[in-house]
Amino acid sequence: MALAGAGAMLGAPSPSLAAAAPVRNHALDVILKHGVDARDVPGVVAMAATENSIIYQGAFGPRSVGTAAKMSPDTVFRIASMVKLLTSVAAMQLVERNKLKLDGPAETIDPELGSVPVLNGFDNKGVPQMRPPRKPLTLRNLLTHTSGFSYPLWDAEVVRYLKCCRTDKTLPHRPLTFDPDTKWAYGSSIDNVGRLVEIASGMPLERYFHENITGPLGMHDTTVNLSASQRAREASVHRRNANGSFKAEPQEKPTVVTSFTGGGGIYSTAPDYLTLLQALLNGGSLRGTTLLKPETVALMSENQIGDLEAGIMKTTNPALSSDVDFFPHVRKRWSFGHMMTLDPVAGGRKAGSLTWAGLLNTYYWIDPASGIAGVIMMQVLPFADAPALKLYRAFERGVYHAIKAA
Repeated sequence: MALAGAGAMLGAPSPSLAAAAPVRNHALDVILKHGVDARDVPGVVAMAATENSIIYQGAFGPRSVGTAAKMSPDTVFRIASMVKLLTSVAAMQLVERNKLKLDGPAETIDPELGSVPVLNGFDNKGVPQMRPPRKPLTLRNLLTHTSGFSYPLWDAEVVRYLKCCRTDKTLPHRPLTFDPDTKWAYGSSIDNVGRLVEIASGMPLERYFHENITGPLGMHDTTVNLSASQRAREASVHRRNANGSFKAEPQEKPTVVTSFTGGGGIYSTAPDYLTLLQALLNGGSLRGTTLLKPETVALMSENQIGDLEAGIMKTTNPALSSDVDFFPHVRKRWSFGHMMTLDPVAGGRKAGSLTWAGLLNTYYWIDPASGIAGVIMMQVLPFADAPALKLYRAFERGVYHAIKAA
């Protein structure tokens, strides 16, 4: 496979990073290039920063295997569930403005959330058993994935339930799988947060993002609908062939998305997303733009689910996702918008770091104790792909080693 890349700035910087000058680091270049050469991933863009400066930026491999287009810092990626952080930020902005409440019944904003039943197992004929929840859903439940909404990709009971829905059209399409506050499960909670943001703000979610988050921060490549020039910079999604090589999936057909919920379905670049991470790392502000108050950012950085374990998911479809446990033997919890690692990770982030990911193996982390944030973007299935995670871990360790050595 022909490979190409660069660890320094390529072309004009993103407007969101115009004040920064990325630093080249040979050791990090080697890590990323080796990941592509070894066919761990088809291509990669990775960046790391402190609160106010970029400490590394690298891009290696092709945007699509078999083509001449090379990865570059402005390569556009589908970041899937990494949009959940933006939706969470939007909700917390409205909490600050007293338009949303963390602990009031969410049905006072969206009445549909007051009629969602709990799936209470199946009878001996396989018929789903439904009952009312024992407490109302809150924004806090939705932000922390303690609502009871669960994705079928990581919940066999939901898969079984959806099969029943095909023959019984009277069944509700999205039940809770447990009572709010009793468990953690990753699911469509943030889609419901997006709807709350729309109702409370009186505008579509994409417009809310543009006016309150991406526009003020200069994140001009973070969008639901790509322009022609952005689509020309898009990386392809890849799958592995039996021999370890990669096959690029056909690019999606250009369409205008009119329904956007905030749980997935957005595009971005590494520089754009790192800008958001820097703002949060810096207490909610960056270069004269304030997203959130420092006390709100602090609240988003705290464990919000007590002793409930988070972040461990068993796949129901190995072609789309491997089993998920990014940090074995590390205690994991959930805050508002992120998974938290309560323990330090060997050679990398410190205790209290924040993180999450997107289905196509895009990842970020914020380490408040070290003052470091990082992002690494790849486009390959399945999610939590072992070779992609290996490169992510190697990049993270390399960042911390480079900082110690500086």
